[in-house]
Amino acid sequence: MLWGTIILWIIGLLILYFVIFTAVKDGIDKSEVGQLIIKKYGIKDEIVLVSNDDIEKELEDEFKK
Repeated sequence: MLWGTIILWIIGLLILYFVIFTAVKDGIDKSEVGQLIIKKYGIKDEIVLVSNDDIEKELEDEFKK
């Protein structure tokens, strides 16, 4: 019985977290300040992935200088 209560609390808190996260993000994006930031800095959607080989090559080039 205790484990069921704990699991229900965890599920409820996770749902609450996602609702608050979505509301805050949506509110910031639609606010005037959010619009100004998007106009000034743009939106960064792309994440550049760098392989370990590229990092090692760049470090080797730096040490050769």
